[in-house]
Amino acid sequence: MVEAVPLFLAPMAGVTDLAYRLLARECGADYTITEFTAASGLSRHAKHSWLKVESDPRESPFIPQIFGGDIDEMVATVELLQDRADTIDINFGCPAPKVCRNDAGAALLKNPDKVVKMVKSCIDAADIPITVKMRLGTGSGPNTALEICQRLEAEGVERICVHGRTLRQRYAGQADWSQIREIVDAVDIPVIANGDIVDANSASACLEATGAAGLMIGRGAIGQPNIFHEIKRDLGWLRDSPPWSEENPTIARSWCWERYLELSGEVYDEGQCKNLKRHAVSFTKSLPGASAMRVKLHKTQDQEILGQEISDYLKELSRDAQSIASSSL
Repeated sequence: MVEAVPLFLAPMAGVTDLAYRLLARECGADYTITEFTAASGLSRHAKHSWLKVESDPRESPFIPQIFGGDIDEMVATVELLQDRADTIDINFGCPAPKVCRNDAGAALLKNPDKVVKMVKSCIDAADIPITVKMRLGTGSGPNTALEICQRLEAEGVERICVHGRTLRQRYAGQADWSQIREIVDAVDIPVIANGDIVDANSASACLEATGAAGLMIGRGAIGQPNIFHEIKRDLGWLRDSPPWSEENPTIARSWCWERYLELSGEVYDEGQCKNLKRHAVSFTKSLPGASAMRVKLHKTQDQEILGQEISDYLKELSRDAQSIASSSL
């Protein structure tokens, strides 16, 4: 049995809003990170940017993630955030063209000197830990992650998460866990492995291959926050029962959706969540009748109606699952 390590919910735009992060924690995630947020918006006090870095006492530690190409803006943002954050994470992993065009995200990996200067400047300005998330490199020329990680360790970065793909790959192909292993062996600070972790088998395989100090789960947790409980359960890392009534994926998903609606009502003004429709699509993915349900969702504008439609749909599937389980006894 592989030794237990912490599990992280990856920062994902349009996914890891506050209610979803709280839900993931209830489902077994040890750490959650905000949607990545532009330093340019935070340093200029843009309301929509600051909404992304709101937290709740139940989310501890609170880790906002920021990105940018201007070192002065990044430093200013660190100074603004550090009174509310426990740790600040810097993004050098986003492959989105609109981010990379501004010399931010994974595009900065082509310039290790700038990455190191930016992170050092943020560390010097901060009274709290600074961590980093990155990819292996840009995919044009040699990968730079190993060099950068060694230099960042020397500057005092507390933890590094490495997604085992390059900028050019985006999310295609397989994550290269062997290159993460090289980084793990080259530094003494914790290295968190990210990429292609979708269940207990892949989690175990990744830990065996990388020797990482933890695992970060991104796409595997979209619409399925119960993945954290399932990985820990299947790897023998916990004995506690889940908050849902039975160990059935459909029942778990129904419980998670209901809880997400409850949390949204608690943490958002008037319960309005900007990501509700996106989450609704994710929660119904790959389930019976999901295509017809998604067509219906796109026509629904009222959030309360939309939430109830998904609740009814998932509850019906849960009843079917319970009936099948009962009849097989």
